[in-house]
Amino acid sequence: VLKPSRTAVTVTEAELQRLRELPLEAVWGALQNRKHVRSFEGGFQLTVPNPKLVGRAVTMRYLPVRPDLMDAVQTLAKEGDWDYQYNVRAGEDLKPGDVVVVELGGMVDRATFLGDVTGLGMKAAGAQGVIVDGGIRDLSEFFVMKDLPIYYRGAHASAMADQVGVEWNGPIRLGGITVLPGDIIVADAEGVLAVPPQLVAGVIKDAENTVYTENFKREMMRSRKYRARDIYP
Repeated sequence: VLKPSRTAVTVTEAELQRLRELPLEAVWGALQNRKHVRSFEGGFQLTVPNPKLVGRAVTMRYLPVRPDLMDAVQTLAKEGDWDYQYNVRAGEDLKPGDVVVVELGGMVDRATFLGDVTGLGMKAAGAQGVIVDGGIRDLSEFFVMKDLPIYYRGAHASAMADQVGVEWNGPIRLGGITVLPGDIIVADAEGVLAVPPQLVAGVIKDAENTVYTENFKREMMRSRKYRARDIYP
């Protein structure tokens, strides 16, 4: 399995907090300038109306079930002493500050990654939120769980049956972007950004410069002393 080589970088809690305060578009712009063009994925439904989610990605990849694949997955889980159901394993293995990011290929019917009980397990383990390119269930229960924002493609009453987790904390596809384990997830009501940890310090600096410049333009616009074309872009 591909495990991209990268210098070990510790993203500080202060940096994570600054990312919570910065507009997502400013962070996106800083990534674009570093040639990380495919960094944003939108089109999700949300359980929390206006979230700001920041944390370290723990990634999970699912494939459609077939008997030989299921046998292999269950055998490996038994040998490794983990639950082959990733939504259960997450409640045991996550650490505070983690964001669960799940590749499910947009499947929803019989492809519901979590319900309220497994969601509570993730929350108790310290998860900041969950991003699923697929389905969830128990939607009404999640609407009142304000401190566990969930991004999802659709909701369905069925339990997980047609998909099985095949890779824990490896590279995944989230819609049209790649997410690597340890990426810093920055998400709001608009969508999700994946920020490589080694870029965080520079991204914050550039995003702060963007915010400063745009705030100045706003003040100019409000003053009515200039034409709009003189101010923007």
